[in-house]
Amino acid sequence: MSNPSRWTLQYLLVACAVLVVGPLFSKLPAAQSFPLTLFGLSGSQTVHLITEAVGLVILCIVSIHIVRTMPEDGQGYSFLKRMISPVTTLLVVITIDKTLRVLGLSLIDGFGTARYAITHTAVLIVAGLWITTTWLLNFTELHQFFAKPAQAARRTTSLTETDGAQQEEADERDRNTSPRHSTPQTGTPSTLGRYRVLKELGRGAMGVVYLGKDPTIHRFVAIKTMRLDETDDPDKLQDVKTRFFREAESTGRLSHPNIVTIFDAGEEGDLGYIAMELLEGTTLKDWSRKPKLLPFDKVISSIATVAEAMDYAHQQGVVHRDIKPANIMVTKTQVIKIMDFGIAKMAMSTKTQPNIVMGTPSYMSPEQIAGKKVDGRSDIFSLAVVMFELLAGRPPFMADNVSALLFAIAQTPHPSLKAFRPDLPPTVKTVLDRALQKDPAQRYRRANEFATALRSCSEGLAA
Repeated sequence: MSNPSRWTLQYLLVACAVLVVGPLFSKLPAAQSFPLTLFGLSGSQTVHLITEAVGLVILCIVSIHIVRTMPEDGQGYSFLKRMISPVTTLLVVITIDKTLRVLGLSLIDGFGTARYAITHTAVLIVAGLWITTTWLLNFTELHQFFAKPAQAARRTTSLTETDGAQQEEADERDRNTSPRHSTPQTGTPSTLGRYRVLKELGRGAMGVVYLGKDPTIHRFVAIKTMRLDETDDPDKLQDVKTRFFREAESTGRLSHPNIVTIFDAGEEGDLGYIAMELLEGTTLKDWSRKPKLLPFDKVISSIATVAEAMDYAHQQGVVHRDIKPANIMVTKTQVIKIMDFGIAKMAMSTKTQPNIVMGTPSYMSPEQIAGKKVDGRSDIFSLAVVMFELLAGRPPFMADNVSALLFAIAQTPHPSLKAFRPDLPPTVKTVLDRALQKDPAQRYRRANEFATALRSCSEGLAA
């Protein structure tokens, strides 16, 4: 039995005891001769009253204990923790009313039968509305708790750096290409800034990703951490922090429905953190290999949407630098979201070593490999690689080792898409060929032009 289920069972046992123990005890032979009487009641009625009162006190104590000790996990625990108080209130009201009516206490007559009925009904309505509102506001947590294991295994978050076994090879290449000297983090911090850290979600080359909660507005977030003190010169630490927050600020200004939102950035000691929107869905990495390739029109629509979102960011002066299938999510509501926008630049801003190349090798542009200054056209090249992979079931550039792979991207022409997908219209190959040009000047000038060309391909095929 899972822990949330065990908590629920314990609470229900106490609640049932409160409802049935009083009447049972009052029927015992010893209760008939109970020496203490209250409010003019008989001995058995007094036993009934005392038993119910003690039971309600125990129920309230158990409820308070659950609320204080039950952890937050964004799923079953979180849902139960919020439901305990309104449910307990409703049980207390029902039990008190039942006891008063069974015992026939004069309290009701003294208060006024009509007034008591109105007050009792009003309290029941308020408790019912409280329960309903709490249920609706936390329904997502309940759904996640009862989700099928297969669905949970496919679930990803907006800031997960690695995507299981499918990403291990790419991560290894990334580490070989971009040497980073990370200081391993030990233990999970209890808080990062104003956020309460609930658990670790994953680890990547840049740092650890945590599930966090903003206690002020009760919002769950994904918190990505990065070391800010990885420099041989302590005097440069303040400059490193300044560059990190400057990049975080520029990325945090992005507000687009297809770009994951950055809520906040801060530092805890020498640890920088970025609080981001928490998402649920699958990345395009799950649809990049046969036989799970997406339909042609779905690929074109998704890539065009990503290109339009990239164009918005480019116009704000923000380049992604690490476009890849694992950084593009399709949420459970079928919304395309670009993840980790600007994270590569933020991470690079914390490094002081020269000629660091940021990105995942298979999706790098030739200018990234050469260590040149990149702009939006670099993201266009990377997105074209993603598009090729989604259509062909493999990336355009493959090699036995990282050095050969980087050489192929920088010097070797990409293979023809028609060799893998002869069923596709020629216009798709034309658009892709332009986006995969080695020279940035020969690609689309803006990602929006790439998106327009893609949508024209789809419209032409439909016609």
